[in-house]
Amino acid sequence: MPAASSTRYRSKTLATWLAVLGGTLGLHRLYLNGPSDALGWLHLLPTALGLAGVVRMRQLGQDDTVAWLLIPLLGLMISLGMLCAILYGLTPDEKWDARRNPGLPRTRTAWGPVLGVIAALMLGSAVLMGTVAFSIQKLFEWELSSSKNAQAGTSMTVRA
Repeated sequence: MPAASSTRYRSKTLATWLAVLGGTLGLHRLYLNGPSDALGWLHLLPTALGLAGVVRMRQLGQDDTVAWLLIPLLGLMISLGMLCAILYGLTPDEKWDARRNPGLPRTRTAWGPVLGVIAALMLGSAVLMGTVAFSIQKLFEWELSSSKNAQAGTSMTVRA
């Protein structure tokens, strides 16, 4: 007799929306693979670090280097959750049932996964573009300040 966990029905619609709403926390992985999924629990660390970066930036301002190193982690985790939602939602029903619901009757999803994919595309693309733009801006600012500091140090040694 198969184990109860292997015969549990896993909804494609629910998995898609869990990835959209809680993908940064790994809720979709915990739903699909159970609480023993190590990768699902590993989502918490980069998400928490990214949130810590947001808190640091709010408290210390935009010039805090640690904050701008941590914040992209949150953006990447949100983008990863949206990517998973898109992959789940676009998986054909037959393939989903064969992989996630073997031995159970075939199911047909309606518009739930499609709406989840649309939400994930909008949110994921906005967050990913914002994360890339923020990271590149901070990198250029850091490079600019480093070169100004190097030039200031060179000009002082020439005068002396």
